[in-house]
Amino acid sequence: MRRVVVVTTGGTIASRWQGKGYAADAAGQDVLAAADLPEGVTTEVVDLFTVNSPRLTTAHQITLLRAVHEVLEDPGVDGVVVTHGTDTLEESAFLLDLHHADRRPVVFTGAQRPLEDAEGDAAGNLYDALLTAASVEDLGTLAVFAGRIHAARGTIKTHTTAPDAFHDPSCDAVGKVGWGRVTVRRRPERTEALPLPPVEASLPRVDMVMHHADADPLLFDAAVEAGARGIVLIATGAGNATPAFTEAVARAVGRGVLVALTTRVPAGPVTPIYTGGGAADLIEAGAVPTGSLRAGQSRMAVLAALMSSPETAERTATLRRIADPSQAPVPA
Repeated sequence: MRRVVVVTTGGTIASRWQGKGYAADAAGQDVLAAADLPEGVTTEVVDLFTVNSPRLTTAHQITLLRAVHEVLEDPGVDGVVVTHGTDTLEESAFLLDLHHADRRPVVFTGAQRPLEDAEGDAAGNLYDALLTAASVEDLGTLAVFAGRIHAARGTIKTHTTAPDAFHDPSCDAVGKVGWGRVTVRRRPERTEALPLPPVEASLPRVDMVMHHADADPLLFDAAVEAGARGIVLIATGAGNATPAFTEAVARAVGRGVLVALTTRVPAGPVTPIYTGGGAADLIEAGAVPTGSLRAGQSRMAVLAALMSSPETAERTATLRRIADPSQAPVPA
């Protein structure tokens, strides 16, 4: 028998009708009761919290990170499944992956339709996640939806309501689940796991600012003045903004703010091609390009880097390693 612990956090998979809309309110055992168990798998439930995922805070995510590590302290556990709302699943999964050094898998799943929907996707996703958690090893943190197995890194929600809502726009899925079998097609690209942040570590403010036509750095500067220790600049194209943003980045970096540079384009890397406020200038000003990581996961990368060290230089180096796994590949 394979022993899988299910950590529940709420989301649509735990949602019921509340009179004018759906909200998470189902306990973990109710969620688990919606699915059949794969043969040879036993489960235990940890009810961590029950919230809609847009309401998750950094404190929630750090609590989840610690809870999963506590579960994996038991050598008798073969894998972990986290049920999570889809809106911010990509963020929580990536944060856990950045701190996950165990060979045993952590598998995120959820649903696009509420728990009581007769045609819902909760049962199928949960079954597939349990089977994956009981079957794979040394793949880090994963997301399982609609029969696909995705790496945490790079995987984002690409459709607001469709059941097959998660994809990595820049990379293929890790594998698939079907007919009671798990098929792994590739190994995810990962960085060396970061240590857990200290219990007493403060939770830094990390903001996101998007560039667009007519944009100026007013909101970027406001984030710095509001106390942001990290900012994600969501640029256009391959990571481009304006000379005014270049100056704002330089000012922020000079004050010890960690700035990450991503793009609003769904696929492809941030690349220093253009000057005149383009990525070449923004990177020269101190922004760290985050490769194919998009906004939410870039924010998690900045957050993890900020909590990794009190030293600005070390934080910046950590963010660079997170952004580019090829610099420090995980040993096989």
